[in-house]
Amino acid sequence: MSQPVTAPRLLLVEDDPVSRAFLVEALRLLPAEVDAAESIAAAERLAGATQHALWLIDAHLPDGDGVQCLLRLRALHTDVPALSVTAEAFADELARLSVAGFAEVIQKPVAIAQLLASVRRILGQSVVVVLAEHGPKHPDWDDTAALAALGGSAATLATLRALFFVELPGDSQHALLAFGHGDADSLRAVLHRLKASCGFVGAARLRQAVQTWSEAPLDPNCRQRFEWAVGDLLATQG
Repeated sequence: MSQPVTAPRLLLVEDDPVSRAFLVEALRLLPAEVDAAESIAAAERLAGATQHALWLIDAHLPDGDGVQCLLRLRALHTDVPALSVTAEAFADELARLSVAGFAEVIQKPVAIAQLLASVRRILGQSVVVVLAEHGPKHPDWDDTAALAALGGSAATLATLRALFFVELPGDSQHALLAFGHGDADSLRAVLHRLKASCGFVGAARLRQAVQTWSEAPLDPNCRQRFEWAVGDLLATQG
């Protein structure tokens, strides 16, 4: 297992106080140190005083937009990668952000697992704790067990899995926030519900990760394995 010397320092530029608080708490789960700014001017002050590993910039700010913010920060540092967080859904706006120089563009509302995956992808594995999963990895799906529980109905299984995929990002987000707040009781409550859902749809690997995390709710290794299982499972969605 390799450990970073220090947690990366990130700059978040977000004017909405609720979104800002949520994103700060989520990013600290990396783990990371987070500086938060509510405007371009505030972001410039922070970027001028500190070297950040990554900038996360909202597309719309009270004193300009995300592209303007990126250009002004680039005048201070030319080599810091940037990620845009936006509620925009129009293809031309998303393309404009990409062309402006953002490494990735993610849309609100964003699940914690998706946000952290994007940040890790941009920063690279050298800045996060890399954990090895010991022993054989469970398969993502156990179709045989799921079909047996549902009387062999493939149509019912497909319906339940579609519902499961709708709920999984929110459940994952609630679990990670509870962990971030050190709230073992709330975390166990979320994991209890999720374990039952995993059983119904045959999400074998995630069910094992949930069970292990339930037994040690404040263990960061268990949290990491949960995030891996969720990310890999979401990647199987057709």
